[in-house]
Amino acid sequence: MRELLFDTKGRLRSGWRFTIFCAVFIVAAMAIGGAGLAVLQALSVPLDAGEPAFLLVNSAAMLIPALLIGWLCGKYLEGLPFRALGAWFTDDWFKHLAGGILGGAGTVSFAVAIAAAFGGLRFELNTADGTAMIKSLIISFAVLAVGAAAEEALFRGYILQTFARSGFAALAIALTAVFFGIVHSRNPNVGNLAVINTILAGIWFGVAYLKTRDLWFVWGMHLMWNWMQGAFFGIEVSGITTLVSAPVLREIDSGPAWLTGETYGVEGGIVTTVALIVSTIVIYFLPWQKPRRVVVDS
Repeated sequence: MRELLFDTKGRLRSGWRFTIFCAVFIVAAMAIGGAGLAVLQALSVPLDAGEPAFLLVNSAAMLIPALLIGWLCGKYLEGLPFRALGAWFTDDWFKHLAGGILGGAGTVSFAVAIAAAFGGLRFELNTADGTAMIKSLIISFAVLAVGAAAEEALFRGYILQTFARSGFAALAIALTAVFFGIVHSRNPNVGNLAVINTILAGIWFGVAYLKTRDLWFVWGMHLMWNWMQGAFFGIEVSGITTLVSAPVLREIDSGPAWLTGETYGVEGGIVTTVALIVSTIVIYFLPWQKPRRVVVDS
C-alpha cells in the first residue's frame, strides 16, 4: 500500500498529486466563478457567453485557483517554492515572453498565409472609426491575455509539471493536450478537425513549456495566436465572434471549410494543422532556449 501511495523519496506519487490538485481546483473554481457571476448580475452586467465581462470572470475563476492551488500542492506535496510554477519574474522571464510573442504571431501568420496562398482567405482594411478600433483592440487584448494566462496556468501549470518532475513528460503533454481539446469541444461551430487542432495546440504549448520550464513563453504564444487572429486578421477565435468588434482587417473567407475553418476560424482548418506541426518542430529544436534551473534540480 505504501508503494502505491509514495515514491522512493517518500513523496506522494504524481497520480495522487494530480488527483488532489484537480479536486481542490474544481471546488475553488466553482466558488470563485459563482461569486464573480453573482457580482456581475448584481451590477446588471450582461452575462451572455462570449461577452468580455463573462469571459473575464470565467478566466479569473480558472487563473486564480490554478496558481493558488498549484503553489500549495507544490509547497506541501513536493516542497517547492512558488517560482517553480514558472509564473515568477525570474531573470529570463521577459526574454521568454518576447520569444513566445514572436512565436505565436509567426505561427498564426503562417497559417493565415497558407490559406491566403490557396485562395481561401483574403483581407481588406477595416474602415471602422479609429476610436472604436483602438477600444476593441485594448478590450480584446485584456480579455485574451487573462484567458490565455488562465489556460496555461491550468494545463501547463501544476498538472503537467508534477508529472514531468516524475519522469512522465510525454504522458503529461498528451494528457493535458487531450484535456485542452475537450474543454474547447463545445465552442460554437466546432468540428472534428478543430478539436484535433486544439489537441495539437496543446502539444505545441506543452513542448514550448518544456523548452523553458516557465509559463511566460507559452503565455506569449497563446496570447498572440488568439489576439492576432481576432484583433488583427478579423478571424473568429475558436468560433467566438463577439469579442472583437472592430479588427484591423476584415476577413473574406471563400472556403472550403477543411482549408480555412470558415465559421470556427482557421483553427478549424488544415492550415492550422500544418502551422502547428511545423512550429512544434522548430520550437523543439531551438538551440538557445534552456530550462530554468529551479525546476530541473527539483
